[in-house]
Amino acid sequence: MTKNDFGNILLSAVDEGLSSLGESSKEAIFFHLEAFFQIKKESIPTNLTEFRKALEGIFGPGAPYLERAIAMRLHEKLGLELEDSECVDFLRCVNTARKRINPRKDCVTK
Repeated sequence: MTKNDFGNILLSAVDEGLSSLGESSKEAIFFHLEAFFQIKKESIPTNLTEFRKALEGIFGPGAPYLERAIAMRLHEKLGLELEDSECVDFLRCVNTARKRINPRKDCVTK
């Protein structure tokens, strides 16, 4: 799987995870990400740290619930089981999933 393929799957997981709040809420989040945090939807896979900070800025202590929903969708799409112990931290969870599907590559999310 290429980096671009993984990015597309991750972006789809983000879209579906945010959809759990409803379509209009999801669109409002994407608007805020771009307008206030300068994060375009298509750049989320390459700017996960900033995306995470933006979610924390928008949702405060509620952000981990969305991160978990996104992580669950990502693992489902990749055909992986979500291990609770590896997904305490959103960025680590995404990197672990990436490594599990591409074990020979050193993948680090920014």
